[in-house]
Amino acid sequence: MNFNNDFKFDLMVGQTYENQLSELLQQKIEVKRDFKCLETGNIFVEYESRGKRSGIATSEAEWWCYWLSESHFVMIKKDELKTLCRKYLNTNRDVRGGDSNTSKGILLPLVEFIKKIEKKCKKIYTEVLLFNLILLYLYLIKIYTL
Repeated sequence: MNFNNDFKFDLMVGQTYENQLSELLQQKIEVKRDFKCLETGNIFVEYESRGKRSGIATSEAEWWCYWLSESHFVMIKKDELKTLCRKYLNTNRDVRGGDSNTSKGILLPLVEFIKKIEKKCKKIYTEVLLFNLILLYLYLIKIYTL
C-alpha cells in the first residue's frame, strides 16, 4: 500500500467505506485509514485542521472505524474515543499531523485503544454467558420440578 498526502483521494476512499458500513449498521460511521499505526503504535485522532475544529470535534457520526491494515479494522463509539483522548490534551501526545502537518490531534496508543475495545467485548461476552447460564438454570429447575 502506498501512502500519499492527497486529501481528496483519502476523502474518497473514506467516504466509500463509510457509506458501505453505514448501510450495513444503519448508523452514521466515520472511517479513518491509518496503516502506519501498526508501525508507530499510535492512532492519530484529529480534532482541528487549519485552525478550525474538525475531525472528532465536529463529526456527526455515532461510530468511528479505524482501518488498521488491509484486513483489520476496529470500531468504537465516538464518545468513548473522545474519553480516551481527553487525558492527552495539552501533553506530548497532542501533536500536529495529517496532510502537510496542518491538523492537530491526539496520538492515542494503539494498545490502549485495543484494550478498551477488548474490555468492552469481555463485558458483553460475560453478560451473554451469564444470561445463558440463567436460562439453563431456569430450564433445569423446570425439568426437575415436574
